[in-house]
Amino acid sequence: MDSTTGLRTLRDFIRFGASQFRGAGLTFGHGTDNAFDEAAWLVLHTLHLPLDLPESWWDSRLSEAERTRVVAVLRERIATRKPAAYLTREAWFAGLPFYVDERVLVPRSPLAELIAAGFEPWLDPDGVTRALDLCTGGGCIGIAMALALPQAQVDLADVSPDALAVARINIERHQMGEQVRALQSDVFDGLQAGDRYDLIVSNPPYVDAEDMAALPDEYRHEPALGLAAGGDGLDIVRRILDGAREHLTEDGALIVEVGNSQAAVEAAFPDLPMIWLEFEAGGHGVFLVYARDLPASA
Repeated sequence: MDSTTGLRTLRDFIRFGASQFRGAGLTFGHGTDNAFDEAAWLVLHTLHLPLDLPESWWDSRLSEAERTRVVAVLRERIATRKPAAYLTREAWFAGLPFYVDERVLVPRSPLAELIAAGFEPWLDPDGVTRALDLCTGGGCIGIAMALALPQAQVDLADVSPDALAVARINIERHQMGEQVRALQSDVFDGLQAGDRYDLIVSNPPYVDAEDMAALPDEYRHEPALGLAAGGDGLDIVRRILDGAREHLTEDGALIVEVGNSQAAVEAAFPDLPMIWLEFEAGGHGVFLVYARDLPASA
């Protein structure tokens, strides 16, 4: 007998999806951290329902066509091991929806909390007139920054033309073309020598070789270009720290997420006065350093 035969309500299918996901040993971490939330996301999206659907709706019965579509997407999640965001073509960051596909990482950065606070108390948000989202991927961080800092012009820079194509979709989706532009640049190499910013934020590749070898299947659907950063995970971070001062204003600041590579960064740059930021909602491995404390480029 088909295991879905007795399923009727929205609640039934979310419970079924969560059970199937747990049984299949799926890995989460691309917008959700557990099987139930992942199943709810996929079921609600497939039915064109909001993620904050009132629980009173959960006993609504699905039509036969709806049941077919929901079961298909739940089984696709198991069969492909693709993160839910790649199946829905949508991810949320800083309370905003963004288009995503396999050309970019799925956004999941604690930087959202910092953006929501306007970068206070570390910066005066009114003093930021130009900002750079370096290694932007799909543009989520930079676009969220632009919305939080409406007076600032924001550049989105990435080495990948594919990633920039997605970023431009998101610029258009959020109607930010007057405030945000996308630029191809290998770290700072594609920027003009005189380009200076009050704020540079980066969530660069920072996964070391050991962690890359151990990635679960879900993470292997993401572009390795956005994850891998050499043996110790610092290939890109070193280049950012080497060149940032030349692209920051005198009172500017650099904020970089390095995740699990925090210990490697601390060991490699023991004399650099980094401030390691803390987040109420969780997350770690984000440092801030002011332009005045950065070394001049060699």
